[in-house]
Amino acid sequence: MPAASDVSFPAATGRPMRAALALPTLAGKRPGMIVIHEIFGLNDDIRRITGRFADLGYVALAPDLFDTGGVRALCVLRTFQALRRGDGPAFADLEAARTWLAAVPEVDPARTGVVGFCMGGGFALLYAVRAPLGAAGVFYGQVPATAAALRGVCPVVAGYGGKDKLFAAHGRRLESHLRELGVSHDVRMYPEAGHSFMSPHTGVMATLGAWGPMAVGFDPQAEADSWTRMASFFHRHLG
Repeated sequence: MPAASDVSFPAATGRPMRAALALPTLAGKRPGMIVIHEIFGLNDDIRRITGRFADLGYVALAPDLFDTGGVRALCVLRTFQALRRGDGPAFADLEAARTWLAAVPEVDPARTGVVGFCMGGGFALLYAVRAPLGAAGVFYGQVPATAAALRGVCPVVAGYGGKDKLFAAHGRRLESHLRELGVSHDVRMYPEAGHSFMSPHTGVMATLGAWGPMAVGFDPQAEADSWTRMASFFHRHLG
């Protein structure tokens, strides 16, 4: 699997923002993929996922949306406020990331997608409404209450855990919205999985999360199926 390298790019304010970049081994211009992290930020797990997309043939960039130059707790708070409003500096930083990624020599800027997990899934969905993207991946992310909020969204592939009492309803809502809008999609509920099933989290937070209403926990079957579906869906819509 290609390793993700630490890089920086000009954020919307012009200051450098941390990111991870992974390049595929395939020659020629390749599609780009923006990877949006969970609440844990740009960690080794997101770097692993970024490398996995490169292994599928994408030039993958994972920006650290919490790297805004202030106290980290306040940066996290401002990022969540932007997600709740559906507007704000975090979305501007995602657009700056897309612009930078489009200029990478190995990238075909006409073929760009976005994928996000948990908090990142909510961002990926809303960003896919406003940006010129070919496809979006949304995993256990927040979904707006109305289909109208997603009007203009690109094709979406998504996955939610059935045991996740907070976000399973969002998965069902996303399926309903996309069907109403007539948008190409592949939304799957995994009955035996909980929240954050794509990531093998460890430590105290992972233990507490596993016992909470979100039933946080890595599910190898749901993860493997999700990668298979993403590979097929993104290949169909991004090439």
